[in-house]
Amino acid sequence: MDPASPQDPRPALPYGTADAPRVAVRGEAHLEVDPEIARIGITVASRGKDRRSALDDLTRRNAAALDLIKSYGDAVERLETGAFSITPELKERGRGERIHAHHGRVHITAELTDFTALGELTTRLADLELTRVDGPWWTLRPDSPAHREARRQAVKEAVQRAREYADALGTTLAALVELADIGAEAPQPYPQTAGARMRSMAYAAEAEDTAAPLDLEPQRQHVHAQVNARFTMTPPRL
Repeated sequence: MDPASPQDPRPALPYGTADAPRVAVRGEAHLEVDPEIARIGITVASRGKDRRSALDDLTRRNAAALDLIKSYGDAVERLETGAFSITPELKERGRGERIHAHHGRVHITAELTDFTALGELTTRLADLELTRVDGPWWTLRPDSPAHREARRQAVKEAVQRAREYADALGTTLAALVELADIGAEAPQPYPQTAGARMRSMAYAAEAEDTAAPLDLEPQRQHVHAQVNARFTMTPPRL
């Protein structure tokens, strides 16, 4: 089959010629940088003998959690409310659908950029009634300069590698033919990339003493970039 025929799905490779030999290389870069964002998940719960009391308690506790998070001002970059539920609990024994109690839950997600405030906030949230805290999960912003730097270093490595091949042939690079970005891999998003993971559950906040803030160490983030590059070389004398 003719390699250029439309029936062949494989792309034609840009082979060089004797007058313009080509070299194809891959450049890679691996960086380890500090995270820019810490994400925590908060689950506020309630339990009541009837639906209304469970809902009222959930509303009050949710408001308390939101007010506490908002009190940290600019340290909190994003605050979102996720799933909400009120679920009846049926009695284990007895005929019919007799309800024993109602359970309420609401999920909140907060993203912080001030890691100094992070430990204090998570501790205070965990000290609230029927409040669970999960996280933190560390990550970078999608437009983080770390991604740009990784791509830049990957290109530099591709050029350096091509020069080394040309030098081994006793010649030099002539021109860049193609530079293909095959992706820069950011750290896996929540919830796969878990840093110093902390989980806590608080069922009451009756203690007079305030719990000491947690000491959380940010997890370093790994950034990976790859590029494919093709160059022409000055014909070597073999």
